[in-house]
Amino acid sequence: MKAVVVARPGGPEELRIADVPAPSPGPGELAIDVVATALNRADLLQRRGLYPPPAGASEILGLECAGVVSELGADVAGRALGERVMALLPGGGYAERVVVPEAMAMVIPSELDFSHAAAIPEAFLTAREALVSAGKLRAQESVLVHAAAGGVGLAAVQLARALGARVFATAGSPEKCARVRELGADVVVNYKLEDFADVALRETSGRGVDLILDFIGAAYMPQHARCLAEQGRHVLIGLLGGARAELDLGRLLMKRQTLTGLVMRTRSTAEKIALTRAFERDTLPLFSDGRVKPIIDSVYPLAEIARAHERMEANLNLGKIVVTLRSA
Repeated sequence: MKAVVVARPGGPEELRIADVPAPSPGPGELAIDVVATALNRADLLQRRGLYPPPAGASEILGLECAGVVSELGADVAGRALGERVMALLPGGGYAERVVVPEAMAMVIPSELDFSHAAAIPEAFLTAREALVSAGKLRAQESVLVHAAAGGVGLAAVQLARALGARVFATAGSPEKCARVRELGADVVVNYKLEDFADVALRETSGRGVDLILDFIGAAYMPQHARCLAEQGRHVLIGLLGGARAELDLGRLLMKRQTLTGLVMRTRSTAEKIALTRAFERDTLPLFSDGRVKPIIDSVYPLAEIARAHERMEANLNLGKIVVTLRSA
């Protein structure tokens, strides 16, 4: 099968398309002929040699896919050949075929094509975990979503809105701010022009926000300390602004706040199955009734995978960058 391989750690120019052995499903697994996958920041880090895959996972990049069930392993009873499915992956999505546990394959809603389906698993499962499981967001509460024009950010804005929360969001250009507002954010801050903490405090009469979804890390710690409300929850999802920062534990203690780290890729298969099932039960119906939708920035054929990486690395994307591997 065709797959993208990394010639050596480095920039997008190190990506190559090569022939590699196709995986076969074992007991309880199924094979998916991949029609589309999508890019994630983790792919860029792995390409540069900074984020190795978990033990036992494919070394091929790609953390999600959408395609067609092409082979069933022993003991698989809940899926049929030819069924349209999408899945969260520990790796391997930049390839024509992947193998996943049966319980991690989700049926694609009939309203969605493969490109839009490929934009769902990593972004929306991560957003749901951050908002609901880790963040314990409730209706009428407020949430601050950083990097709101990216895949997870746009998913989080929509899901938070569907949960009945007041949504604060940050983005880095007028175009991105406008799009985030269209998708449901109540207050959008261009972080290049305004201090988001000042805006959050002003808009909440000094109380601060109940939940922060943080993709930045160290660079924003002082501002987060200022604008997180009493009993607020701070969920750390990324480290784009560094990993080491000073933390005022006294403030955290007195305000009864929590700081939680959230990583999806290194979780056990059992954990991923559980969160997939919860997502399929509680969140997937929102796509069918139109309350949330995957947002695609651009679509590239597999042959242009380097261009796709260049676009994400330049932070130009508004939504998910999708890569197609075959015709639907």
